[in-house]
Parts: sequence; structure tokens; C-alpha cells
Amino acid sequence: MSTHDEMTVPQDQLVAAWRRVLPERLQGGDRAEVLADEADPRALRVHIRTAGHQMMEFDFAVRYVDSREIGVELTDVEKDGQTVDERNDVMQELIQDYRRHLHECAQALHDVTHA
Repeated sequence: MSTHDEMTVPQDQLVAAWRRVLPERLQGGDRAEVLADEADPRALRVHIRTAGHQMMEFDFAVRYVDSREIGVELTDVEKDGQTVDERNDVMQELIQDYRRHLHECAQALHDVTHA
């Protein structure tokens, strides 16, 4: 028995599962787009648009470390189409919220990713 918990789910199935589950984890009105990472079969690109007047957009790279654990990296934040400084407290809070939602989505998909 291997101790290396390798991710074996095909990327297209992973994308479909994330597209189904992630919207349930987000705030009402927030929109998410989940795409396959062309460069890495164990990774996804997640684009989240916030609801309301804020017009904020967040891009995350989500990579499966193994079948249970993901790494989440923020790749871009924009407001009204302009890149913004994500280091202020309000932005950090939003980013942490979305990171948490991404981890919750991965947990909800354990039945899919952990064979």
C-alpha cells in the first residue's frame, strides 16, 4: 500500500465537481468561474466576482497537494478592471474569506477526490 496519497481524478471531472459545489460555498450573488490549469493536471484556476457595487475580482490558483489537501495562491485582484493593492486589511479579510471557501469546497469534494 502506497503512503503517497496521489490525486487520481481526471482534471475535467475535477473542474465539473468544483463548478457544481463552489457556488454553494460563496456568498449570495458572488460568481465563480472554474477552469482547468493547462500547465498542471492537478491544478485549477478560480475566478471570483463579488456581488454588489464593489466590482471586485479575485483570481486564485488551486493545486491539489494530494487527494485531500489543496494549496491556494492568490494570483490577481482587480476592482473595476484595475489591479489593486491587496495588502490592506479589508482586502486581506476578503482574500481570507475566499481562501476559506475554496478549502471548504475541497473538503466537500473529498468523496470525489479521495477514492
